[in-house]
Amino acid sequence: MSGRTYGEISGFPVGSTFPNRAKLAASKVHRPLQGGICGGKDGAESIVVSGGYVDDDDYGDEIIYTGQGGNDPSSKRQVAHQDLTLGNAGLARNQVEGNPVRVIRGAGGDLSFSPSTGFRYDGLFRVVDHWRADGKDGFRIWRFRLVSLDNVDRAPAREETGTAPHVPAVIQRLVHSTALAVKVKQIYEYRCQICDTRLETPAGPYAEAAYVRPLGRPHNGPDSINNILCLCPNHYVLFDAGGIWIGEHLEVFDTAAGRQIGTVRMAADHGIAWGHLAYRASLHA
Repeated sequence: MSGRTYGEISGFPVGSTFPNRAKLAASKVHRPLQGGICGGKDGAESIVVSGGYVDDDDYGDEIIYTGQGGNDPSSKRQVAHQDLTLGNAGLARNQVEGNPVRVIRGAGGDLSFSPSTGFRYDGLFRVVDHWRADGKDGFRIWRFRLVSLDNVDRAPAREETGTAPHVPAVIQRLVHSTALAVKVKQIYEYRCQICDTRLETPAGPYAEAAYVRPLGRPHNGPDSINNILCLCPNHYVLFDAGGIWIGEHLEVFDTAAGRQIGTVRMAADHGIAWGHLAYRASLHA
C-alpha cells in the first residue's frame, strides 16, 4: 500500500466515529480492512487500538502499543515472536522521522477510553520510543510508546532536586536540557563520547544529551548524571533508535551487524550505571 498520508484526513476531525471496519477503511482514516497498523518499512500512518493484544496499555493521551504479528485473533493471545518488519518497522521509522500516527480506538479496548461500539478517530500521536520485551504470554514482542500531540509528555521524577522542564512545540515532548545534561556536555567539552566529534555553530558548540534508560513511562529512567551520555547527533539517533548499543565494558556494538564498532570514552569524573546500560541493551537485544 503506497502513497502514505500522514496527519489529518479532510472531512474526518477528531471524534469522528465509524460503525465498522468497512466504513473506517472507506474514509481512509485507517485504510486496511484488517490489521491494526497501516504501514510498511517506509512508515506507518495509522493504528487501531481495540484490545486485540493483551500487552497493550492505554492511558488516554499516552499508549503503550503492541506491534503486529504472532497473535491468535480468536484468543487474543500471543503464540509466536514478533519481528521488526512490516508495520512494526513502519512505527519505528515514524520515531526516527517524526511523522505522526492517526490513532483509532475500537470497541473492545480499555473501557475508560474506547467507544462502546464501532470505531472512533482520537487524533494524532507521535512515536517517542520503541523496544523489544517479553510479553505476558512469554513471546518476544515489539512495544511502541505513543504520546498525543495535544498533550505534553509527563515529567519523570528526578534523583536530585527539580524536574525536567516542559515547553510547547508542534510536537510537544520533554526538553532534554536539564542542568545535569548541560553538566555532562561540559565535562566532555561537547565532544561525542563515541566518535569525539565536536560540532561548532555560530551560537557555540552543540551536542545531544542521551538518556541511557529513557525518561517517562514505562521505562521511568532517572534524570541523573549516571544516566546521561554526551553524543553527536548521528550517534544520538543511532543510540535512541536502537542502531547501536553499549556493553558492560563500554563497548559500542552495531545492532544489525552484531559486532563491536568502538568504545565509549568516559571521563574520570563521570560514570554510567551498569543497570541503565543493561536495561537499554535489553530493549533492542
